[in-house]
Amino acid sequence: MSEQVQERVILVGVETEVNYQYFEESMLELKNLTKTAKGEVVFSLSQKRPQIDRKTVIGKGKIVELQQLVEMHDAQLVIFNHELTPRQSQIIGDELGIAVIDRVQLILDIFAMRARSKEGKLQVELAQLEYLLPRLMGQGKMLSRLGGGIGTRGPGETKLETDRRHIRNKVTIIKRELKEVEAHRSRTRQNRQDNEVFQIGLIGYTNAGKSTILNVLTQAQTFEEDQLFATLDPLTKKWRLPEGLEVTLTDTVGFIQDLPTQLINAFQSTLEESKGMDLLLHVVDASSENRQQHEETVTKLMDELDLSQIPVLTVYNKSDKIANPLQFVPTLFPSVLVSAKTTRGKEQLNQAIKLKIMEILQPYTLELGPEEGKLLNQLQRETLLLSSEFNEEEQSYFLKGFAFPQSIAIRRMEKSE
Repeated sequence: MSEQVQERVILVGVETEVNYQYFEESMLELKNLTKTAKGEVVFSLSQKRPQIDRKTVIGKGKIVELQQLVEMHDAQLVIFNHELTPRQSQIIGDELGIAVIDRVQLILDIFAMRARSKEGKLQVELAQLEYLLPRLMGQGKMLSRLGGGIGTRGPGETKLETDRRHIRNKVTIIKRELKEVEAHRSRTRQNRQDNEVFQIGLIGYTNAGKSTILNVLTQAQTFEEDQLFATLDPLTKKWRLPEGLEVTLTDTVGFIQDLPTQLINAFQSTLEESKGMDLLLHVVDASSENRQQHEETVTKLMDELDLSQIPVLTVYNKSDKIANPLQFVPTLFPSVLVSAKTTRGKEQLNQAIKLKIMEILQPYTLELGPEEGKLLNQLQRETLLLSSEFNEEEQSYFLKGFAFPQSIAIRRMEKSE
């Protein structure tokens, strides 16, 4: 099958009194999102005004200019850096005569490309249907004309305009299916907790390097690429610390500024995975010019998702891209500065995670007889065993480490005493 021809896209953004601080970054991000969706940006139109125009976002004069730009660049699609109301979408589309989508639809489109698991696909479809339902009026011509381009991947290709009732029924069915998937996920999560497995979750702004860190620590070989939303479906892998403790590491979808509410709702169960964690690794691209903005976005979303009560270790990644790492000043604490792609980075990360685990778990000391080798092995796997010394005179092992208060191995030990 021949590769799809890239659509020629014009980006439109309005700098207002509300968004002026991060407007430039937001437009750059929109460009990267468009590239990720396999679109070719042929022009970016920006405008400064106190607030966006209620009818056309950019006002009559700019709409005329935009019409000329569409003709001049032979553009097939216009993407607005703002969420368009159904009315705005219809007015602008009628004026321009070509497909018009917004940032939200673009992100949903990328998610439709990226989803691999059954749950991921269901969640994307749900988000797309709920987003498009109020926008079906006047979308018919555009949807059929697009023929599977940007903004119509996933359910868009099934001529959504035909039947609202059919879409509402589909939404109900998807929600039911997602409940079943979530129940299964919840049971799996509960099993991990019942088995006293220490759980670590990776969160962070999209493209901060979460998948790289997962790969470095676990050799998981997840999809790892320098692009937005490279990981969509949560992936859990086992990781054994140098001391022997077995933990799980879960990679989640990257956060982004102005993450569409439809996606927060639709991906609730994916992000739900982070709620059962014992420790969160907040991965930050230390080399990004907009580092603080990214940190604030993630912190805000963590509050919204009720994750702020979970202990967090901030991992400043990509130190190899900083001119002088020695002069780097972190803004979040506790934190560690690493380059996940180097061995030194791995050692530093191991050490920082180990210290954090020691803060979360409780210290213990135990004495074991030489015949209790099986229990010693279990303690190595299930607890953070820091020292194990054999006393010749006493003929016993003296152990020091950290464990969950109700660790199975330690409970077993206490019973035998």
